[in-house]
Amino acid sequence: QAQFVESGGALVQPGGSLRLACVFSGRDLGPYWLGWYRQAPGQQRELIARVSPGGDDYYDDSVKGRFIATRDNRKNTVHLQMNSLKPDDTAVYYCNIALATLEPWGQGTQVTVSA
Repeated sequence: QAQFVESGGALVQPGGSLRLACVFSGRDLGPYWLGWYRQAPGQQRELIARVSPGGDDYYDDSVKGRFIATRDNRKNTVHLQMNSLKPDDTAVYYCNIALATLEPWGQGTQVTVSA
């Protein structure tokens, strides 16, 4: 099984930026799509960004044009650059495999967007 450790969450004002990181271990995830998910209070966890093994990236409409997901297969890391943050982006953010069977979830990292 893979293990994921997310970091980089914080309290930020609307319009601000954050860069999240996810380090994974335990198995080779190079052949898999990797995704960033988020779960807002009272909501289901949702996939908001995914990156192909070759680095192609796709986004949910709610974050398109503001968030950028990248991966470094040599360092077993995935990043999420978040710009122009809105209060609606407040959530716990997780990384995991995308478009395939999920691995156990990490603890996630809390992002709070508030004035």
